Amino acid sequence: MDGHPPHNGRSETLAETENYTVWRDVDENGEVTYHLELGVVTCHFFQDEWDELLDLFGLLIGS
Repeated sequence: MDGHPPHNGRSETLAETENYTVWRDVDENGEVTYHLELGVVTCHFFQDEWDELLDLFGLLIGS
């Protein structure tokens, strides 16, 4: 992947820096997945996992 989501009409880049990208994809069944690209590593999250990750980041930022 080149740091950008596939162009299937159901993907959206949510945030992007020079080295990192966060994007969301909706599959043919309507399920949303989030993708966090960190250089050569990409982490994939279902909605409940993404929500938990955002909670974790919120705790980190609030500390």
